[in-house]
Amino acid sequence: MKMKLLLFLCSVLWTSADGSAPVLHEDLAMTGCSDSDGEKMFALDAEEIWFADFKKGEGVYPQPPFIDPIRYQEGVYESAVANQQICRTNLQIRREAMKGTPLKRDPPSTPMLYTRDEVELGEKNILICHVSGFYPAPVNVSWTKNGQKVTEGTSINVPYPSKDSTFTQISRLDFIPQLGDIYSCSVEHPALTEPHTKIFDVELNNPQPSVGPAVFCGVGLTIGLLGVAVGTFFLIKGNECS
Repeated sequence: MKMKLLLFLCSVLWTSADGSAPVLHEDLAMTGCSDSDGEKMFALDAEEIWFADFKKGEGVYPQPPFIDPIRYQEGVYESAVANQQICRTNLQIRREAMKGTPLKRDPPSTPMLYTRDEVELGEKNILICHVSGFYPAPVNVSWTKNGQKVTEGTSINVPYPSKDSTFTQISRLDFIPQLGDIYSCSVEHPALTEPHTKIFDVELNNPQPSVGPAVFCGVGLTIGLLGVAVGTFFLIKGNECS
């Protein structure tokens, strides 16, 4: 497997308002490349705010528009494309310098698999497969539904660097939960001898809605009967003393 070189540029910003104590913010710019693909991403306080989609040939703002995301000046995507050639030149230099050096490999932790919203049968939702703790980047994430491979409605973000020099990636699957459906998220990485797989069973992860109200009413009825019994006891004792 050919080594993938990732280059990082981080800067720290301090801001203050009305003479108050400075607030620490972390501004991250990441450039990465291999022989076949590349990455360019900007983040603020661990939130991805822009990345270059070299397959579609455009820059992407992943945050929803209602939060008024930061916008960059024109030409930022073209600059990212130009930097890819510089990155690949540096990649060749590093390959020659590190020839014969064993590549560090950290396997990813077991993926976390959860839904974006509370499960409601028949309502659109998103399954999220969260993978962290791996090096080098990226991981390969695949999805299945009832044992069949699924590609439609899937997406994955660019690898995000952690402070311990490992990476995190999040893959998503658009789905409509139905009772009995079983989904899986499988993660492949050079440091793994076999994929890490996590299962999501719609039936098991969606308790019957009647259970909650039934338990609540049962507890309420028990407390009510207990109150009546205690009141009757003191009423009888009061009559005996009079």
